[in-house]
Amino acid sequence: MSSTQSLLLITLIITIIVVVMAMLLINRRQLRDIEELDNELGNMEDLHLERAIGKLDQMELAGESLATLNTWKKSYQKAAELFPEIQRLIEDGADENARYRLVKSHQSIKQARELVDSISEDVKNSSDVFTQLLESNRENKAQYDELMQSYREIRKEILADSFDYSVALEEIENRLSAMEEDFAQVKNLSSQGDHVEAKRVLSKIRADLTALKTKLPEVKEDQHDLQTVFADQLDEIAAGYKEMRDAKYGFGSLDVMLEIRQSNDQIDRSLAALAQLDLEETSKGMKKVEKEIKTLYGILEKEYKARPFVEKNQDKLQRLLTHQQTVSQQLIKKLRHIDESYELTHGELDESRELEREVHKMDSDYIRASQRIADGRAVYSEVQDDWIKILGRLQEIGKRQQELSEAVDGLYEAEEVAQRSIKEFKQQVSLVYRHLSRQNLPGIPEGFLQMYTLVINEISKTSGELNQVRINMEKISEELVQISDDVDRLQREAEDIISSANLFELTMQYSNKFLDNETVVRARRNAMKLYDRDYNYKDALDTIATAVERAEPGSYQRIENAYYQEQKELID
Repeated sequence: MSSTQSLLLITLIITIIVVVMAMLLINRRQLRDIEELDNELGNMEDLHLERAIGKLDQMELAGESLATLNTWKKSYQKAAELFPEIQRLIEDGADENARYRLVKSHQSIKQARELVDSISEDVKNSSDVFTQLLESNRENKAQYDELMQSYREIRKEILADSFDYSVALEEIENRLSAMEEDFAQVKNLSSQGDHVEAKRVLSKIRADLTALKTKLPEVKEDQHDLQTVFADQLDEIAAGYKEMRDAKYGFGSLDVMLEIRQSNDQIDRSLAALAQLDLEETSKGMKKVEKEIKTLYGILEKEYKARPFVEKNQDKLQRLLTHQQTVSQQLIKKLRHIDESYELTHGELDESRELEREVHKMDSDYIRASQRIADGRAVYSEVQDDWIKILGRLQEIGKRQQELSEAVDGLYEAEEVAQRSIKEFKQQVSLVYRHLSRQNLPGIPEGFLQMYTLVINEISKTSGELNQVRINMEKISEELVQISDDVDRLQREAEDIISSANLFELTMQYSNKFLDNETVVRARRNAMKLYDRDYNYKDALDTIATAVERAEPGSYQRIENAYYQEQKELID
């Protein structure tokens, strides 16, 4: 046998083996499918729904229950008619599969699967419906007994506490009567075999019982609040209001009795809503009444608490107002007198008059409030608020008037200080000039003379202003500050001139050491010109000091240090 033939043989053998293995695998898989289908069919048959249908037929159902039974009975019977065909296909598939007629077996399995899938849902639903129908009578009876027990307990509670529900008792009875009719309907439907409809009515009874049971505590509480709590509170408010009116409490435009009547009307509307078991509307009305009662209590309490304050402070406030009016008049009189001699530059007199008008208005308000108190028309809380503001404002006004008085009191002293200052400035300027004149200088620098003249003129001008009929002390004070600065500057300028002149002489003397130095000699000539002809002592010193410092570094610094040390010792 050639190699080609051997290869073909091996390939053929492998192919046969693969085919055989594939057939075995397909056979096993289809066998599992057959077993699965057989189990599903067996489970549907094991339901024995024919027995359930027989029992349901014996129950002589009616109405919706009967209609439901007939619908699903037809659905099941239609499905059950396919059971034999499915069984045949399963058996054919098993037989063909056992003979390894795999294609034919697959076709039978596929057809059986399609039929099983088409009826399985209907069979399951039919089973559930039949079970529900079989159990509905028993369940309905148990639910009926439970609901009847709950119904009797509620009726017993209402009967025992009928007074607490009296407003809504008629509506409660109507709803209980409606439930009784529903119970009777359930019994009738059950006796007729319509258990589905009976179950629906039982669900309605449960919902109605639950709703009523939930409302009963709220009905009792709302009725108590409306008829007892709120009514008593409004009566208490009315009594308290009348007592306060008799005691001459005022309430302005507020009509408390009208508010009470409106609240009573709202209580009646809330009771009407409660009678219909409209608890939402009842709650809205009760909140309005509760808010109004709280407001009225607050008003009475506020007025009651305000009166002691008003009575305690009435005389005190009168004394304060009288005193403040006197103070205001005295201050204005004082400012008028001062205004004849001094210019009041900050509107002190106008401000004092405005404060006087304000105090007068507060006094008028106080008089009107006192009259209302005497007539029994005063709203004490409003009076209290007004008087608290007046007391605070009087304190502020008194403080401000004191400030104004003290401010103008200082004008006399300020004038005396200004006069003394002018005298001192004149003496200082004179001393500065005489001191500079005694230095035996060639002359006085023009800049100093100009500054000296400026200061003299400033002093003269301010002195003239101080001698006028009406003095502006604010302006004079500003001028005195400027004069003081200028006098100080004049003194510093004089001291600088004297120091420069003295240092110039000392430095010139020291420069004699360098007469062989042309730079120093030239500087000496220039410095002397500045000193003798121009009276420019500072530049003269700078000129010679610079030349000496160059000729002998550090020499001028020694001369300057020695000079100022000597001046310091003379002062000490």
